Amino acid sequence: MYNHVLIPTDGSILSATAVENGMHFARDAGAKVTVVTVVEPFHVLTADPEQIAQSQQEYERHAKAAAARYLTEAERQAQALGVPCEVVQVDHEHPYRAIIDTAASKGCDLIAMASHGRRGVSAVLIGSETVKVLTHSSTPVLVYR
Repeated sequence: MYNHVLIPTDGSILSATAVENGMHFARDAGAKVTVVTVVEPFHVLTADPEQIAQSQQEYERHAKAAAARYLTEAERQAQALGVPCEVVQVDHEHPYRAIIDTAASKGCDLIAMASHGRRGVSAVLIGSETVKVLTHSSTPVLVYR
C-alpha cells in the first residue's frame, strides 16, 4: 500500500510518539522511512525564549545539535525494528513547506506526523504545521494524536 513514509519530528513528546508509531506502521507495511527535522532560521524579533537569549551562532549550534539528536534517535528506532531509514535535516523558514518539499523530493507516498492538539483561539491564531501540511500537501497525511 505505502512504500516510503516521511516522518517529520521536532523533538517534542508528541512528535516522538509519532516517530515511534510511524516506524511501526512502516515496518508492518514493509515500507522504508525518511525522517526529517526542520531547523528554522534565527529571528531577531521573536517570541521564542530560546532565540531571545542567544546569539545567532549559539542558536544555530544549539538547533543543529538538537536536530542531530532527534534524527539519531529515529535511526536507532528504525534499526531496532529493521526498517530502512534515511534521515534529513533541512534549514527552512517554513517547516510545513520543508516537510512537503522533502516528501516530494524523496518520493514519499505518505507523511505520518503528530498533531500538536491546539484548539480554539490558539489554533486559529497560531495554526499548526500539521494543519498547513494537511492543507497544502498532495501526499496523503496520517496524523497521530
